[in-house]
Amino acid sequence: MKAASLTSQLPTAARAGLGGGRGPLSATVLSSLRTGLPPAYQQETVQNSDPWGEDLQLALYVLYELHYRGFEGVDDSREWDPTLLRMRQELEACFLQALRADLVDGPRTVQDAFAPVLVEPVDLSDSLSHQLEVAGEIWQLREYAALRSLYHLKEADPHVWVIPRLTGRAKAAMSAIEYDEFGAGHADRIHAQLFAELMDDLELDPTYNRYLEQAPAPLLATVNLMSLFGLHRALRGALVGHFACVEVTSSPGSRRLAKAMRRCGAGPSAEHFYAEHVEADAVHEQVVRHEVIGGLLADEPELEPDIAFGCAATILLEDRLAEHIKSAWQQGRSALRTPHLEG
Repeated sequence: MKAASLTSQLPTAARAGLGGGRGPLSATVLSSLRTGLPPAYQQETVQNSDPWGEDLQLALYVLYELHYRGFEGVDDSREWDPTLLRMRQELEACFLQALRADLVDGPRTVQDAFAPVLVEPVDLSDSLSHQLEVAGEIWQLREYAALRSLYHLKEADPHVWVIPRLTGRAKAAMSAIEYDEFGAGHADRIHAQLFAELMDDLELDPTYNRYLEQAPAPLLATVNLMSLFGLHRALRGALVGHFACVEVTSSPGSRRLAKAMRRCGAGPSAEHFYAEHVEADAVHEQVVRHEVIGGLLADEPELEPDIAFGCAATILLEDRLAEHIKSAWQQGRSALRTPHLEG
């Protein structure tokens, strides 16, 4: 892969265009955004939809994106269109109900929720990052990066919504971590920018949301989870649990992915992105556990079950995504909705 950086040419402020629907719900949302008319749908369509399916997850993703950068040709005022918000609320209720149903026997305390992820498993054979480290091919690393770009090009953005909802130790610690995520005052060190440079090394298009059309439902669900938690003050504990889970699990996985990039000759920026996360997230893990979670529990101890739920939900969806990717590759096919990646 090429090693020359095209950082100055990366279209980091670009907006994506609207793509195609994957069923009646997403088609309704996209039509509404294109025409400016209210979404025309039946409540029964939402109630009868698969909460984990392509249609509902894409519809949610598109509606959530209105709170991030929006879409080319869509008026910014649609972010607060009450008819779109009403539809989003119904989709969210379906998604959240499915999450809670799948985690009905899940952990209720921080200790129980985080115990499984604080210790590195002895047997890593089922780990996707381990498989990429020891046997991943460059085409698999490209697919993995294309999929993950939907989050990493907005890395830390969903979590910043929680800061106004925290106080004291939790607010200070969360702000400090986010400051690092956003480059500590240096635009070239913003983690989303570092990932764009990783994509450049892998000859992928770093345009924001470029690979939305190719992202399957299990990937969309992982990003939608952050937006769901971030946009609701009532779910602030769940967002902290999610963020803590990401930070706790990031360093070991990043170490393996950095080795995978180096072994495959992906390029210096591709390796650097994950190498950066090995050190940074090892520090963040301690801060988020002791100061963010500790501070939040000191202020609002009643949120402990929500923190545990956020952690468990993150593990659930990450495991489902990993299984989707591994299953596709084991069968010799692409993990993307369409098998061809264009740079």
